[in-house]
Amino acid sequence: MSGSQPPVEAFVRLDHVTLDYPHEGETVRAIEDVSLTARQGEFVVVAGPSGCGKTTLLKSLAGLLLPTAGTVVVGDMPVRGPQKIVGMAFQNPIMLPWRNILDNVLLPLEIVTPHRERFRRDRAAYMAQAQELLASVGLEGFGERDPWQVSGGQQQRASLCRALIHHPDLLLLDEPFGALDAFTREELWQVLQALWMKRQFTVFLVTHDLREALFLADTVYVMSTRPGHLVYRTTVTLPRPRSLEDTFSAAFTEAYHEVRRRIGEVMAR
Repeated sequence: MSGSQPPVEAFVRLDHVTLDYPHEGETVRAIEDVSLTARQGEFVVVAGPSGCGKTTLLKSLAGLLLPTAGTVVVGDMPVRGPQKIVGMAFQNPIMLPWRNILDNVLLPLEIVTPHRERFRRDRAAYMAQAQELLASVGLEGFGERDPWQVSGGQQQRASLCRALIHHPDLLLLDEPFGALDAFTREELWQVLQALWMKRQFTVFLVTHDLREALFLADTVYVMSTRPGHLVYRTTVTLPRPRSLEDTFSAAFTEAYHEVRRRIGEVMAR
């Protein structure tokens, strides 16, 4: 894999990970011999063509899929099942329609230990935390509304809050802004950047949007076509906080074209 060397101090580590899964009576190899590291608090973006195994990579970090070969380590512990230190958000925010926005955000606290043992006793304190988190993404006063009463972008903001309410060390994002219009998407890049800069959790984001990747990332990886393996790594050196105006700078444009060229090479093979 070309690009600069990965960081030495690893909070997340994949060592020669290969993952197969059954599909219609056959075995499909989704990713093959993937090795990478990420330090604590790093913002990592994984890009590549559709079907290259990006989502499979996220699921292996979450412990939802276990590798056929190799090892996945998060926080010095081998991943052998679902991880309680992980928060996840997806392209579809999947709001439960029978719960209002606040109760949707609180849902992980009813499931994840040690919060679920304390939830009834400490519900008022947890509600205050959820309200504060909603306010930080521009949803102050929206907690009592039902999901159908808010826009798609507002639902995605609530989904981010739900993923973060239990203070995960690792946030996994699978194209969370892909279904939104361009203006809402760019606004949420800034919301996510602000949350990350404040809390300094580790992030793995999967996206097809290279402007999004370079706006948010410390490190961008490019994956090959299936079976996915890493073919390129680059460090994004633009200072933070980044503004939308920065995406039109010469340095940003140069980085964009380099990553785009690498993905073009992958798709041409």
